[in-house]
Amino acid sequence: MSKRETLLRYTAIIRCVRNAPVTLNEINKCLEQESDMYGFDLSVSKRTFQRDVQDLLSLFQIEIVYDYSLRKYLIRNQGDESYNSRILEAFETLSVLTVNQDVSKYLDFETRRAGGLENFHGLLHAIKNHLQLNFSYQSYDQEKAFLRKTNPLLLKEFKGRWYVIAKDLADDKIKTYALDRLSNPEITKKRFTVPADFDPKSIFRDSFGIISSVAGSVPQRVVLSFDAWQGKYVKSQPLHASQVTLINNESEFRIELFVYVAFDLVKELLSYGDGLKVIEPATLAKEIMEMQEKAFRRYQVE
Repeated sequence: MSKRETLLRYTAIIRCVRNAPVTLNEINKCLEQESDMYGFDLSVSKRTFQRDVQDLLSLFQIEIVYDYSLRKYLIRNQGDESYNSRILEAFETLSVLTVNQDVSKYLDFETRRAGGLENFHGLLHAIKNHLQLNFSYQSYDQEKAFLRKTNPLLLKEFKGRWYVIAKDLADDKIKTYALDRLSNPEITKKRFTVPADFDPKSIFRDSFGIISSVAGSVPQRVVLSFDAWQGKYVKSQPLHASQVTLINNESEFRIELFVYVAFDLVKELLSYGDGLKVIEPATLAKEIMEMQEKAFRRYQVE
């Protein structure tokens, strides 16, 4: 059996199991449909399926288990729903790109991709093993790069860019560094200790984007009113985990958030143009209005 055929079978199994618990017979029905599509016999015996389950776990960290109460197979989540979804998404993308021949002419990839992912594996290793990380970093407001010595804590994604969240050893402050502006990473052998009760993800729990908070500020109740068209997008892809729907009808989609009002949130709200009205807080509504007026004046003839 070819490696391509094996990967096709893995993909078909995942596609079948990820939507709902299924029996082995139902899995084989899915595999029969995939067999007709690709011209391979992808059906499996129970023994082969069990081996595939072990391979999926060891190779891709996708765990399929048998639920004795349901008498069906299902994918066991690993606690973080976003992590589970990304693993399955990455596997699906990998399989599509590798098992299908000559598909590049049917795919149009985003060309504006941020750099820095070549360092992703090393940075993750440093975070996982609590190793001091040194690197050169040049922010947009600096003319040259400077050496940073840090204790790395978390890798965070926002709008297609990746950032490493780390404690800067120069001032003991937790800062955010974009991977595409980071170079010459050095993973040292110096270990650091993370407090047992410290959760790096909690830094951004009440934030939109990569700005964790503004000095002296607290999360605020933010009420936003979208027109029905924009509301469909915000409903399908919530702005924040705290999002609660207040009004949802043919003319308005109104939501409530509890977040820090910071630069990233303001920029996001501006992107909705005349499809959004900020209801609360009044200070945010005023800031958005003033920035829209300033943008309008740029188009006025002098």
